[in-house]
Amino acid sequence: MTPRLPSLRRRGQVSPGESGPPGESGLAPEGPPSQSVVPPPSAPAHVPVPVPVVQLRRVVKTYGMGDAVVHALTGPTDAEGRALGLDLTVQAGDFVAIMGSSGSGKSTLMNIVGCLDAPTSGRYLLDGVDVGNMDEQQLSLVRNRKVGFVFQSFNLVPRMTALDQIELPLAYAGVKPEQRRRRALAALSLVGMLDRAGHRPNELSGGQQQRIAVARALVMTPSMLLADEPTGNLDSHSTDELLAIIDRLNAARRTVVLITHEDEVARHAKRVVRLVDGRIVSDVRQAPLSGLPPALTDPDGFAQHSSHLAARDARASADEARTETRTETRAGVPAATPTETRADGAD
Repeated sequence: MTPRLPSLRRRGQVSPGESGPPGESGLAPEGPPSQSVVPPPSAPAHVPVPVPVVQLRRVVKTYGMGDAVVHALTGPTDAEGRALGLDLTVQAGDFVAIMGSSGSGKSTLMNIVGCLDAPTSGRYLLDGVDVGNMDEQQLSLVRNRKVGFVFQSFNLVPRMTALDQIELPLAYAGVKPEQRRRRALAALSLVGMLDRAGHRPNELSGGQQQRIAVARALVMTPSMLLADEPTGNLDSHSTDELLAIIDRLNAARRTVVLITHEDEVARHAKRVVRLVDGRIVSDVRQAPLSGLPPALTDPDGFAQHSSHLAARDARASADEARTETRTETRAGVPAATPTETRADGAD
């Protein structure tokens, strides 16, 4: 018998507002005709506070034993050098970039947030529910339904078409075939890959494969999109295309947690958290939680400071210069030597 997945959102009952008690006769009390009777204000309705998508409380992660122990996540330490644990909260609708060099603990943090690993101590609450109380089968259901994974290496099945790749998590969840097909096509359309539905991975570029991986991560409408170095195997043009998709997803209030070591990628996030030796050393808010991501807040200003766009413009200029040189050569005009070019520039 399949264990039932605990509810991952706790909803409080909203008490209705109470109006002031009317007089027993239903008539206004006696008084001067010009004096209006103002009923007492109704009691304000209780508004439930949104539950954060991610809550890490005093989380510590160590590997090994004795002298070979490795402290992957420690958080701050007390006066005696004991780890106090790492605290991190991600609200619904946020776009958080987690940065750090190799060995900083960012991959360990991603594994815990994605329910791929468990902390040595501390608590992890996903949508308000402590996942530490779940068994492996329940965690598998959580990964399928609550976390959308995007990996650096795409992790696509070689012999499956793009449409079949996206239907796969729906099949694991027991969704009927007709609904699977409809939702998978909608996800393909969302990432601009509807015309590649019948293509296999070896028929797609790296950027196209990663967009298929994003569509697969979104098809279950997860609470969080968790991307581990999603641009690591992409060129700058494909990187910008992928980040533009993620920007639009966050603008639609999808929660994004992105692991990266690139400052250019982190510029797109609303919030940047930096790790060093298993501790958070900085936590910077780049855009309001309720607003648009930075790339959509001021597109022109954002583009002016993009190193990817600058590099692309330089390559375009070089390509244009080579094209002009080939055209002149075919027309019988000799190409300028380096010396002649410098002389022309001096004049």
